[in-house]
Amino acid sequence: MRLKVITAGIIQFDVRLGEVKRNLTVVRKRVASLARQGVQLVVLPEMWSTGFANERLPELSETTPLILEDLAGLSKELHLTIIGSLPENSLDGIYNTAYVVDRDGSIAGVYRKVHLFSQTDEDRYFRPGHKAVVAKTSLGPIGLMICYDLRFPELCRCLALRGANMVVVMAQWPAERVAHWEALLKARAIENQLFVLGVNRCGEDDGRVYGGHSRMISPYGEVVARAGNRPASPWANIDLSLVDRSRKQIPCLRERMPEAYG
Repeated sequence: MRLKVITAGIIQFDVRLGEVKRNLTVVRKRVASLARQGVQLVVLPEMWSTGFANERLPELSETTPLILEDLAGLSKELHLTIIGSLPENSLDGIYNTAYVVDRDGSIAGVYRKVHLFSQTDEDRYFRPGHKAVVAKTSLGPIGLMICYDLRFPELCRCLALRGANMVVVMAQWPAERVAHWEALLKARAIENQLFVLGVNRCGEDDGRVYGGHSRMISPYGEVVARAGNRPASPWANIDLSLVDRSRKQIPCLRERMPEAYG
């Protein structure tokens, strides 16, 4: 049985480049704090354990299995679901991969970032994923997107059509384009009539400043939780009944005309 109301939290912090232990310590403390507020779902930024320490990724990605074990124990202990993006070391290369660690410690979903941001050479260091993913969690179906994916409305629409009533977007989005971040988060929520949880990092590294401004947005485009440009862990109650209500009021998904879009 799906939950109608979920208490969700997002962790926006300054990801330190290559400092896995420090980043994990920050996350553990923040997750424990959110758990004390009754939070059931926690979303972390893109590449939160390592940052884009691209030249060191083969070495740093070896820590990902141990981090997932750590998160599994934390999820079971605190009875909450944790979602975040980590470097995955596969036989054919490195992927920017979102993992969904469910409340029983199991991996409920794995999504490899499809759209790589060539302007920062992501395509040189990472392999692209090839599949949209809706994770089947104890909290219901959750669609997964990572940073640059947000600029591709087809991906989010695919997640909605596959049953997602919530989409999480993990990012390291630059401050200079934070207005785009906010506009696109709202657009994806409104056009697909679902909740969008956008979690961006803040701070800076390697000459880049990151925008923060993490948001939780309802199917009506209302911001139900927000952060500024500093570390923050906002949380809110997500009323999933609003998804069905908005789709009944304005039946956009039902009245699609795919045959006209070719």
